[in-house]
Amino acid sequence: MTIKPLADRVLVIPAPAEEKIGGIIIPDTAKEKPLRGTIKAVGKGTKDEEMLLKEGDEVLYGKYSGTEIELNGEKFLMMRQSDVLAIIEK
Repeated sequence: MTIKPLADRVLVIPAPAEEKIGGIIIPDTAKEKPLRGTIKAVGKGTKDEEMLLKEGDEVLYGKYSGTEIELNGEKFLMMRQSDVLAIIEK
């Protein structure tokens, strides 16, 4: 099964949360949600807003952005393009 976002929505694979900081192992309850991820799929945009993001872009998004979705054991976030704060260029 695959997910195809509609309109101005994007499907993001969140980056994994950090397990260690300076040799200290962080328990699951204390880990912060990651604020970056990779675009897995994009919608076509709307008549008022063209889609600027593309599959494979690394992005930063807001702390409470998106709806969590689990598919085939993998976690994703579905959010609007406007919830994405920036594209990370390498």
